[in-house]
Amino acid sequence: MRTATISRQTNETSITVSVNLDGTGAHTMATGIGFFDHMLEQLSRHSLIDMDVQCGGDLHIDFHHSVEDVGIALGQSIREALGDKKGIRRYASSDLPMDGTLTRAALDVSGRPFLVFKAEFDRPKIGEFDTELFREFWQAFAMNAGITLHLENFYFDNNHHLAESMFKAVARALREAVEIDPRAADRVPSTKGTL
Repeated sequence: MRTATISRQTNETSITVSVNLDGTGAHTMATGIGFFDHMLEQLSRHSLIDMDVQCGGDLHIDFHHSVEDVGIALGQSIREALGDKKGIRRYASSDLPMDGTLTRAALDVSGRPFLVFKAEFDRPKIGEFDTELFREFWQAFAMNAGITLHLENFYFDNNHHLAESMFKAVARALREAVEIDPRAADRVPSTKGTL
């Protein structure tokens, strides 16, 4: 089973994240931030990775610590669940249309974390959620999952669609990248022999 549970305790947050890479997209999200829960649900549902995310954070200050620390814990759980990465497809990309919005996610489950983020919201908030936190989340996720992630929005019709298209695009690419390739199930996808 490609599963993992990560617990992260700090003075700012208390987080437990569990994942199953070979799931069905079943999910339970409880971060105390409604819009963030909605985005994480998209990530789980469209990647077919089962996710349970429980976060108690200092929301009386703002959402920053909770969002970043969930990214850290979720990334760590994905990395742990991947183990030696034997048999995975490794590379994937997804162009995700959502009404008048188009976003691309391209990723490499390489063990070499990197983020390229090309998306500019035209509002500082979606409801109570600071749009600048999306980059913070993806940075924390990519660094701790050990993936190279390129996220680029080409155009958008509203900020909600821009945010949601990012989560869905990453989900679709992640689903393909972490799937076991039946033609190479016993090999690590690298000429180095390790990732």
